[in-house]
Amino acid sequence: MSPASLSDSRVSEVMRHGVLTCQPETPLEVVARMMSEHRVHSVVVSNLDGVSESAWGIVSDVDVLRAAPEGGRDRAAGEIAGTELLTVAPDETLEHAAQLMAEHEITHLVVVSGDKPVGVISSLDVAAWMAYA
Repeated sequence: MSPASLSDSRVSEVMRHGVLTCQPETPLEVVARMMSEHRVHSVVVSNLDGVSESAWGIVSDVDVLRAAPEGGRDRAAGEIAGTELLTVAPDETLEHAAQLMAEHEITHLVVVSGDKPVGVISSLDVAAWMAYA
């Protein structure tokens, strides 16, 4: 039986496991290709080869749209990473994740376990929970 409310469900139940990353100098064209090929709406911009606590930004599909008319293909991920990077733990409630997204007007949170990113939760994940739980 499905939980009755957002406060009864956990981020870990609906998050997408794994995090796509890129370097700050990655061309936007490559970031857009990553999003398209993996059917995701965000890529974490990191200063390292992997994701760690030094990850500092996120490029969302909305950031790509905003950059497109301004010669976006030639810009770098680090230049357009305009979406605020916020994190949430896997055991947090969906209610808390939804509140964070609403308060900060963002659509993605990086899910971290300890100091290691383990996934992403999006507003679409919360909407799907609402539709099918």
